[in-house]
Amino acid sequence: MVLVFAEASKGQFKKTALEAVTYGYKTAQVVGGDCVVLTLGEVDDAGQLGKYGASKVFNIANAGFAEFDSQLFAAAIGNAAKELRAKVVVLSHTSMGKALLGRLAVRLNAGSVAGAKTVPSVDGNTLMVTKGVFSGKATAEYAISSEIKVISLASNEIPPEETGTPVDVENLNVDLPAPKVKVLEVNLQSGDTAPLPEAELVVSAGRGMKGPENWGIIEDLAASLGATTACSRPVADTGWRPHHEHVGQTGVAIKPNLYFAIGISGAIQHLAGVNQSKVIVVINKDPEAPFFKAADYGVVGDLFDVVPLLTEAVKKFKAA
Repeated sequence: MVLVFAEASKGQFKKTALEAVTYGYKTAQVVGGDCVVLTLGEVDDAGQLGKYGASKVFNIANAGFAEFDSQLFAAAIGNAAKELRAKVVVLSHTSMGKALLGRLAVRLNAGSVAGAKTVPSVDGNTLMVTKGVFSGKATAEYAISSEIKVISLASNEIPPEETGTPVDVENLNVDLPAPKVKVLEVNLQSGDTAPLPEAELVVSAGRGMKGPENWGIIEDLAASLGATTACSRPVADTGWRPHHEHVGQTGVAIKPNLYFAIGISGAIQHLAGVNQSKVIVVINKDPEAPFFKAADYGVVGDLFDVVPLLTEAVKKFKAA
């Protein structure tokens, strides 16, 4: 049996949770057995996860789940896996999943793989899992031969697929330790667009913008596309943009369907965090900018001329 932990924020399931359930369903078809989903705390309409392949949905209700505590969450998921006799545990490869993966592997004496890219294959009792390595420049296949396996799924690799119908949600009672961490305050970034790790469209800019006062053209392009804005590290370090918008090896690693790199030269540290994007569009006046080597489409020109024209073209296309 495959157990999937479905993350929720303020009671709402993230896209990554639906991806994980779809992945769990497909993994269950490979290894045999059912795909069962676990939710923690108060969530809205958890039964909808049945549409993505869950045969059952269990919920553990506890006031301590209102805020994330990796120790408490790992204990709940680990004890649920033991109670339900799960052979494979699936997480999302988010900041939460990264914090839980190691703890769960230790609790369950399990082999683990972080950031899987494809549905695993089976070789006897061994699960073969593929993931990206060397900052996404190559892939490697890992063999997990332990009795229980723990896998986190990289975002935007397995699209959510509706394969079933809603199911009932059952309460599950497991032993939980007393929390050792008390959350005093939580500050969340707000906005109308998706958070960078979940964004499918991203418009990013660098030092070629010359200053924060020019960022309006980037925001206009992002608004016309319904995209999330991002920036390079030098831009965040100089305070032009907030640090949560910094993408790259030392910032947020992203895998959008479309990534615009505007006025960014394409240093290796930046590329390492964005080169898994499905389509990369580069706008830069320097024809020798390294980013053009990684681009699917490139425009050599002054961004202050190109970007407003592109924004206008997007608006006209949508209006038509």
